[in-house]
Order: sequence, then structure tokens, then C-alpha cells
Amino acid sequence: MAETLDQLAKELFAGNAKAVAELTQKALDEGLSAQDVLTNGLIKGMSQVGVKFKANEIYVPEVLIAARAMKSGMSILKPKLAEGGVQPLGKVIMGTVKGDLHDIGKNLVSMMMEGAGFEVVDLGIDVPADKFVQAIKDEKPQVIGMSALLTTTMVQIRENLKVFQEAGVRDQVKVLIGGAPVTQKFADEIGADGYAPDAASAADSAKELMGIA
Repeated sequence: MAETLDQLAKELFAGNAKAVAELTQKALDEGLSAQDVLTNGLIKGMSQVGVKFKANEIYVPEVLIAARAMKSGMSILKPKLAEGGVQPLGKVIMGTVKGDLHDIGKNLVSMMMEGAGFEVVDLGIDVPADKFVQAIKDEKPQVIGMSALLTTTMVQIRENLKVFQEAGVRDQVKVLIGGAPVTQKFADEIGADGYAPDAASAADSAKELMGIA
């Protein structure tokens, strides 16, 4: 049974969606729990993707292919996880700030978050501050991730934090920011809780913010 999970992780890393789906089903048929398949198969494979991506040994196309493969396994696993009452690590809201139409970086972060076991609510691109506020109220996430790919839209992150404060929701979430022009210095200046320099670091940062080892 461990061999099935090892193979599942390898096929996910290779981006073989068909094999991932088949091996996910095989592992369940062998009597493994959905949690076991998720943790020691899918997440294990996606974690390896994150490590290699961080080390610049693989690039965006490979990550996207691996993420697609993970989705094929998750489509089989999700109903089983729900039946078993398995809880995600936490909930993360993702969005690119108002005025910014870039989404590849945000999408990569979302995939890495899902690959680490988080539930992700993606608000998309060009997201106004009030939409983030409403999502915090409705979804009750532990972490909110905001990205900006332009220096002109980066200032919107600062404005969003002010709006969160005014709306009384700032203390309800940990704010994680990123994007090409964003730096740790900027995060410190505006009072964000965390900064991720790349997609592979974002899931680790979210775990740290939540106090998960």
C-alpha cells in the first residue's frame, strides 16, 4: 500500500493526471483512508514540486502541469474527505488587488496552498477592498493573500489594510502579501503579517502565520 502512495507522489510530480487519478482510486480501493492518500500521496508529491520550484530546478509550466494532476486526484478524493469529516489546515482567501489584472503568480500560490492542504477561496483579479472585506466576513478565513504585480498597484495593498481596519475585520485574519515589486520592507512598513517572495514560500508562510509547524 505504501508503494501505491509513493507511486502516486511520483506521478503527481511528473504531472501525469491520468495516472494520478488511477492511483488515487487504487489507494482507496486498497483500504487506505482518504486522509492518508491526501497526506502521503498528493501533498507529498506537491511538496516535492514546491521544493524543486523554490530551488529553480523546475519552472512555472511544470508546476501548472503538476497542479492539474493534483486536481485529478482531488476530484476523486474530495467526496471521501468530506464523508470522513477531514478538515483542511485552514482557509485562505486569495486575490490580486484592484487595478491589477495579473493572475499567474496568484494562481500558482493558490495551487501551492491547495497542495499543502489549505482550502482556497480565489476572488480573482482586480479585486476591490470591499470585496475582500465581504469575503472575510462571509468565509471567515485564517489567512488572506493579496498580490500586486505593478508598483502602481502595490500601494493598493496599503489602502486595503486601512479599509480592513475601518471595517473592523483586520484583527480577524493574518495578511500575507506578495508580487514582483513587493518586499519584506514594504510588508513591515504597512503592517502586513507576512511576505512571500515566491509561490513555493507562500504555503510555508501561511502555515507559520497560523502556528502550524
